[in-house]
Amino acid sequence: MEGKQNPDRDAQFHFINTKVKQFQDKKLPVISVDAKKKENIGEYKNQGKEWERKGEPKAVNTYDFPDKEKGKACPYGVFDMTRNEGWVNVGISRDTAEFAVESIRRWWFGMGKARYPRAKSFLITADGGGSNGYRIRLWKREIQKLVNQLSMPIEVCHFPPGTSKWNKIEHQMFSFVSKNWRGRPLDSIGTTVNLISSTTTNKGLIIEAEIDKNEYEAGIKVSDEEIDMLNIERDDFHGEWNYKISPQKS
Repeated sequence: MEGKQNPDRDAQFHFINTKVKQFQDKKLPVISVDAKKKENIGEYKNQGKEWERKGEPKAVNTYDFPDKEKGKACPYGVFDMTRNEGWVNVGISRDTAEFAVESIRRWWFGMGKARYPRAKSFLITADGGGSNGYRIRLWKREIQKLVNQLSMPIEVCHFPPGTSKWNKIEHQMFSFVSKNWRGRPLDSIGTTVNLISSTTTNKGLIIEAEIDKNEYEAGIKVSDEEIDMLNIERDDFHGEWNYKISPQKS
């Protein structure tokens, strides 16, 4: 039961599909991004079943109160839709727009740049809400910083509100991560990273993961003046969802 839907929901799906094909035809990167739900780190029950030696079940805490010392893991994923490859930045701080864009930056320098050495641009498909939502000013400001750093434009397409489950990363990467660590307590950040990076499928999915130890501040405000300075070009069709951010002129 999905509730109220935007009347242009289907049209936006077609728009995204067309844009993805255009980039893939030009051999340019197309990535699907999203944050996976935060996970308690420690000896906690993890849903699912896994084979264990008879009489030697893994003991876990009765209650799932967060461990103040170990905290929570916040995995942010980047999924290469063309190559069936993923990058997961496992944060220990907050899921903010800064964290989201930093995850994309790490994907580019850790994986994307080597795969697409001649790329002049790339496309991001993202949810309509969360840290990478189309209403988030900080998201656009941080994308602008990344664009300036890479000296190439980045195009972004957001899924309409209430349709995040259609984002490719959900069912082509995160679902397999959840299957891989089912029934296994995430007793440390290292365990979490290892279980993510060991996730594979019969279709050849490969995932690389790393820990992000940065602290991300909550509640950062972006002024109207900063928004006005963005070098952003909005599409005629739902420009709030579909736009290109190009390098700013010095």
